[in-house]
Amino acid sequence: MGAPEAFTRTADVGHWIGGAPTRGSGTRSQTVWNPATGAAARQVLLAAEADVAAAVASARAAQPAWAEMPPIRRARVLNAFLALLNQHKDRLAAMITAEHGKVFSDAQGEVMRGIDIVEFACGIPQLLKGDYTDQVSTGIDNWTLRQPLGVVAGITPFNFPCMVPCWMFPVALACGNAFILKPSERDPSAGLFMAELLQQAGLPDGVFNVVQGDKVAVEALLAHPDVKAVSFVGSTPIAQYIYETGAHHGKRVQALGGAKNHMVVMPDANLDQAVDALIGSAYGSAGERCMAISVAVLVGDVGERIVPLLAERARTLKVRNGMESDAEMGPIVTREARDRIENYIALGVQEGATLVVDGRGCKVPGHEAGFFTGGTLFDHVRPDMRIYREEIFGPVLACVRAKDFAEAVQLVNEHEFGNGVSCFTSDGGVAREFARRIQVGMVGINVPIPVPMAWHGFGGWKKSLFGDMHAYGEEGVRFYTKQKSVMQRWPDSIGKGAEFAMPVAR
Repeated sequence: MGAPEAFTRTADVGHWIGGAPTRGSGTRSQTVWNPATGAAARQVLLAAEADVAAAVASARAAQPAWAEMPPIRRARVLNAFLALLNQHKDRLAAMITAEHGKVFSDAQGEVMRGIDIVEFACGIPQLLKGDYTDQVSTGIDNWTLRQPLGVVAGITPFNFPCMVPCWMFPVALACGNAFILKPSERDPSAGLFMAELLQQAGLPDGVFNVVQGDKVAVEALLAHPDVKAVSFVGSTPIAQYIYETGAHHGKRVQALGGAKNHMVVMPDANLDQAVDALIGSAYGSAGERCMAISVAVLVGDVGERIVPLLAERARTLKVRNGMESDAEMGPIVTREARDRIENYIALGVQEGATLVVDGRGCKVPGHEAGFFTGGTLFDHVRPDMRIYREEIFGPVLACVRAKDFAEAVQLVNEHEFGNGVSCFTSDGGVAREFARRIQVGMVGINVPIPVPMAWHGFGGWKKSLFGDMHAYGEEGVRFYTKQKSVMQRWPDSIGKGAEFAMPVAR
């Protein structure tokens, strides 16, 4: 096979409303950058309130007929979409690399994880089955069914422009809802392309809409009375705002926030595996993952043995344009994000952490204007430092020393975030105790990035999740549906006279 074809389209990126592309009524736009070159690649058109209203109206009009369609027929549309995703997965991955910067193989992996969710959603007839009890009382039967909410929306981040929307809309659509996607304005093309594929798959016009935009579009979705639920993935301050504002407007909200994922390395861990795991999970996708490991908790004497190995690997990372086949790490998504990350590195030095490898000032030949930074490694980081407490969202790994297992667990449990965590050990007892005692939503044992598969669901604890239900899996089905309980009896079993007491089983 030849090299993948880069995504070089320069046309403006607009909205998708009522089954057709549109420029909308907004007068504002924003530059979409190629982070590898630092050049403006295209413009994304930012929605006005009227554009959000048009998308909601289109979704509301289309949703009842879609909901009435038997689940098996909805699943067939999604199955056709699945086939198109598989057919165009490399094209979609190239879009992601062009606008986000992650290496092409990583973008391919993102698309495949999105495909996993679509495959799961194709099983919706089984997932929507209710419960039935015969003869709950004399002559009365009781059953439950799950029905769609109506119009629902997803507000998604820049770091996974395919996978995170796929956490939401395939399950929402399978359940009979209409969906409005508000993707990140930093990498908007993937969402629009998936809208085109859904139409090709036979999805009725209006059932899936895309509105590009910023805070104006978000506020309009949160306030619109016909939007019944909002799913969000992003930073913790915005997640909390989305949750509180959506709840104020009477919506069901699922808001996934930030992370500061720890990896505990015990003295008995396989050192080579632990080094590989830390390098891949800290520097993969330039650290712009909500599941990236950003803190290594080094227990006992393992710190003295592992830090030199980490330093050697961090210094030799292959930082390239993400479309190059040997690239291990691509650029940061924007210049502003790169500068924010490098400001955190300067802060870590000021706070007294040991800067073992400094990734600042990274220049890639032929891409000198790109938004690159190298892998950075700190040692002897303390829990009171901002580089430990705050989410940096970049290729910065902070090493913290812990004297024993108990101190390591305490460190993790006392952090305000509880998204993902990992423990590398050869001791089954330690592994079991770690999994049971740790106060984090997703746990890996000798697995550095414990992202659950499609049928298990994704979500953290503490300030990493606002809401009651995790994303996708059966939790997603529950989020995008409401339960109805039906009790039934027929006239020949009805007793005579009014009953004024609370009914009980008889």
